[in-house]
Amino acid sequence: MPANNIEVISNLLRQWLNVRLESRAENWLEERCASIRAGNLQALYLGFGLVSRKIPKLEFGLNNEELAQANIARSDWQPDRWSLQDAARTLIVLEYAADHPDPLVSVLDKLFAAGEVHELIALYQALPVLPDPQRLTQRAGEGIRTNMQSIFRAIAHHNPFPSEQLDEGMWNQMVLKCLFIGVPLHPVIGLDSRINPALSQMLCDYAHERWAASRTVHPELWRCVRPEMTATALGDLQRVIEQGDDLEKQAAALSLASSSLPEAKELLLASSPEFLKQIEAGTLNWESVYHALEDV
Repeated sequence: MPANNIEVISNLLRQWLNVRLESRAENWLEERCASIRAGNLQALYLGFGLVSRKIPKLEFGLNNEELAQANIARSDWQPDRWSLQDAARTLIVLEYAADHPDPLVSVLDKLFAAGEVHELIALYQALPVLPDPQRLTQRAGEGIRTNMQSIFRAIAHHNPFPSEQLDEGMWNQMVLKCLFIGVPLHPVIGLDSRINPALSQMLCDYAHERWAASRTVHPELWRCVRPEMTATALGDLQRVIEQGDDLEKQAAALSLASSSLPEAKELLLASSPEFLKQIEAGTLNWESVYHALEDV
């Protein structure tokens, strides 16, 4: 990310924080940032660790105007789900990154190595607004492999970095892990644009394994399955339409509707005309399935 974009994002974070922080916390953060801008690494490391004591642990809670500003500054950036502490930690890192992009990776390595859970969450959420994202893909991979669900969600959910930067293998691993550990797919940014034959086949194989063990298959799995990409997919979706519960049938119908294969459209029309009407009317979509799953 160019330095001027970093400056824009830093200014937005500072602006949003200043209207939410009391003067004591605001002054502490600004003094710390001034030292960091001057190249004081000690101020960065100490400041990053002190955020939990100096900044309230409250939700960021951006309004619609602020969200629009965020999207202009960086497409698909969703900091409204951050905390005040997340925003302060990100600002501290960006204040250094703007003028010191080359040593940033080694600085991040130290922060990641020493970070506690909330600090790691902030760092993974900040990946899309840091410079030279291609240098950070292996770091994102570590977040995907973690056993801590809160950290995994920080990289997988509401974060444009994975869809933009991860190679196909790492992306597919992240999607499969969402299903494996019970993390929803709907909050994954860029999910539909990154569907690929290897992923579609992988998910069908996973569904077969679940069925063979008499276990259920998460309805969202079918979002990333395409009959035109996978030989068994059409039969798999027909099985779901015939044997699944209502939410599973809705998911199968959506998968069939998104397929370019004529046989998929024929199966949908023959087996689920009522779902087809709802899809065409816009009342049945992946968001409605996601919210229905959240209510179960």
